[in-house]
Amino acid sequence: HIPLPPQSTSITSAKIKVNGVPLHYKQTGQGDHAVLLLPGMLGSSQSDFGPQLKSMNKQLFTIVAWDPRGYGHSIPPARDFPPDFFERDARDAVDLMQALKFKKFSLLGWSDGGITALIAAAKHPTLIHKLVVWGANAVVTQEDLKLYNAIRDVSKWSEKIRKQMEEMYGHEYFAKTCEAWVDGISQFADKPDGNICQHLLPHIKCPTFIIHGGKDPLVPQFHAEYLHKHIKGSRLFLMPEGKHNLHLRFAEEFNKLAEDFLR
Repeated sequence: HIPLPPQSTSITSAKIKVNGVPLHYKQTGQGDHAVLLLPGMLGSSQSDFGPQLKSMNKQLFTIVAWDPRGYGHSIPPARDFPPDFFERDARDAVDLMQALKFKKFSLLGWSDGGITALIAAAKHPTLIHKLVVWGANAVVTQEDLKLYNAIRDVSKWSEKIRKQMEEMYGHEYFAKTCEAWVDGISQFADKPDGNICQHLLPHIKCPTFIIHGGKDPLVPQFHAEYLHKHIKGSRLFLMPEGKHNLHLRFAEEFNKLAEDFLR
């Protein structure tokens, strides 16, 4: 291994205007393989992907983590949840990578970011090299609605995560946006089959790796199995001790799984 020059291991932060919104992103590494990390609900490059930005292989990959509009440092605008908010995020994500001059790239999407990544991969098959999703779902069931409503009130969140969110957003924006998210994601339950993006899964042509935490309290395992069944040739890996944030809690194992798949 040739050691990397120090500047290439550093993480830069910047903003670029995409679809009328100055989007914030972090970038690191200098590998030929570009990878976009897509955060979850209320998440940002900072809060959701520290161990990936720090430790993923910077010789093989150029790693970009973004803050979707209304999240992290991509405010203003304030976050809202129109019926097509996942499609809007998918468009922003792809357009961000094109604005950064990446011709082809892979997507690593967590939770809401996983849903966004599924949509982006289905709609832009020529641009997406490989896809890794975890804690993601293509439909919203009645069981899911109960789980979402249980996190509607941010005072019930674990103190550690709540504190982190309040530092980033202030209490009011955090509380209001969390409620708006629950309403936003709940609107899919009114659609036939609770559909978010199940109709798009057959259009995903790139190699796809689905990782699921056996103890995920927010996304039941049937979602991962559903994705695996409907995305042709996909792989499914169950991490028995993993919860929703398995990529943070078991960062080393996660990074190795993702890197081996992306190679």
